[in-house]
Amino acid sequence: MQTLRIKSRSSDGVTEDPEGARSGSGRDLSPLLAGAATAIAAAGAVLALVNSASPLRGPSTLFFLLAAPAAALATALRGLDPFGRALTALAGAVVLDMLVAQGMLAVHRWSVRGGLIAVSALSLLLLLSILAREKARSRNEQKSE
Repeated sequence: MQTLRIKSRSSDGVTEDPEGARSGSGRDLSPLLAGAATAIAAAGAVLALVNSASPLRGPSTLFFLLAAPAAALATALRGLDPFGRALTALAGAVVLDMLVAQGMLAVHRWSVRGGLIAVSALSLLLLLSILAREKARSRNEQKSE
């Protein structure tokens, strides 16, 4: 049997935790997890590019190949709820990886380094185009005001 704890609402509308746990920047792990994910992805890219024999090369590179396009796609999908955004971005990352692999197989130029560079370049191109579009949109909104 599981005990459910109910959070009570105070008079000023702030939700209080009955156990008195802090909520705020002291307990927020999002920046820490984002930094750790970036470090793992960067390590995977570097290990694959230098052709290291480390046992962490495979999992870290796979994480990079999923995380880089997913981060770029998640930037484009800011309007979705977090779960839908993550699921769609991950599916798009798999599609991008498969398209790069299919393209390399079609032209008989299979290369781990080439695939990694192609996925990195496409992810960076997607991210930069999204950021440029948003910057242009904000500039146009400022001019119309």
